[in-house]
Amino acid sequence: MKTLAAQVITPEDLLKHWQGHRTLTRRVIELFPEKDFFEFSIGGMRSFAKLTDELLAIAVPGLKGIVNKEEKAFAEESEKLIFKAQYLEKWDEATAEINQYWEKLSIEDFNETFNLFGQYEFPVIQNILYFVDNEVHHRAQGYVYLRALGIEPPFFWER
Repeated sequence: MKTLAAQVITPEDLLKHWQGHRTLTRRVIELFPEKDFFEFSIGGMRSFAKLTDELLAIAVPGLKGIVNKEEKAFAEESEKLIFKAQYLEKWDEATAEINQYWEKLSIEDFNETFNLFGQYEFPVIQNILYFVDNEVHHRAQGYVYLRALGIEPPFFWER
């Protein structure tokens, strides 16, 4: 018999929280000038395009793996995108896919242990919180880039 841990946030509210972050990250992508999205870097950090590649490689593949209970290795280099508009299109597709896979999660699934990408064996809730934390971390790098380019980033609370 499965037991449930005390719930602090509903799955619906957690999805809303995550998608709010995704909406904000999308706005950051939009603000980058085309060339700088792919080339601008500070201190040896990756370009925001490369950081976005990572975010796209984690969100849907990670959630899909959780839902289907498939431990596939992390693979960042799947499709070569060459325009910012392609990234925005992929971002929107991923947003819709996240919503679809989310519907397949049961409340019990959040407490189940899952070996994300065959590397990170934690309860599903921890893996999902990692998705959000990782995105916030990389979006913050994007904020630094935008400010260095003289572009005002969106307010972080406007999700």
